[in-house]
Amino acid sequence: MYADLHLHTNLSDGTLSPSRLISLARRRGIGCISITDHDSVAAYLSDMPREDMEIIPGIELTADNNNSELHLLGYFIDYGAGWFQEKLKDICLCRIARMKEMCKKLTRMGMVLDYEEVSELAGHSCVGRLHLARVMAKKGYAGNVREAFDKYIGDGKPAYISRFRLNPQEAIALILKARGIPVLAHPYSLVQQDLIPELAKSGLMGLEALYPEHSPSQVKHYQQLAKELGLLITGGSDYHGEAKPQRRIGAVKISYDLVARLKESRH
Repeated sequence: MYADLHLHTNLSDGTLSPSRLISLARRRGIGCISITDHDSVAAYLSDMPREDMEIIPGIELTADNNNSELHLLGYFIDYGAGWFQEKLKDICLCRIARMKEMCKKLTRMGMVLDYEEVSELAGHSCVGRLHLARVMAKKGYAGNVREAFDKYIGDGKPAYISRFRLNPQEAIALILKARGIPVLAHPYSLVQQDLIPELAKSGLMGLEALYPEHSPSQVKHYQQLAKELGLLITGGSDYHGEAKPQRRIGAVKISYDLVARLKESRH
């Protein structure tokens, strides 16, 4: 049995509902998934089908690291805990404030964008940059989503604003408190690579070594680094549906023995 442990639904910045995502995963021969929506566990509170599919409760938390984003996956989290729900509400309020500021900044740059447009596309309060990029592409301010990030809203770009209250260590602590397993998402995107050993000392338990945008040499490097630091290895497609059509569900299929190791490491 194969697993894909990095998937997004339309309750985050993906385009498929949890039910449609699960159905597609089945058709692609995936037997175990984790829905890891950004700063949200709404999928797990929805009425999604769970038969014939092993679903590991997950989330992708956003942290700020020197004015750039760092993402931490949390597996087997206690998503129903009241204190955790309240914390996520607070994080999503930060997302709203940040998005309003980015829209204002882009408008001052000559690209008239209103927060309500982004919110309407998202359909929920936990808005993100991918929603903004899709609106920018729709209005012709960017040729596509990638261009919107590369020119305007990516880390360090002219309209980028960091408003996340969590630093990486705090995000790790939050996942651990929720009895989850913290894993660094797509480590190739981390600007400060020497931060990884420090995060391991702070409770990081895994690296997402198997990732679509990792080259074979990067996969080998992160697998070796995980071994050296005593970290688990995970992987997933980072599927977002039509929002990122180049990424297909199951593009990265990890063997079930890696899932078994995750289970063995649960608190």
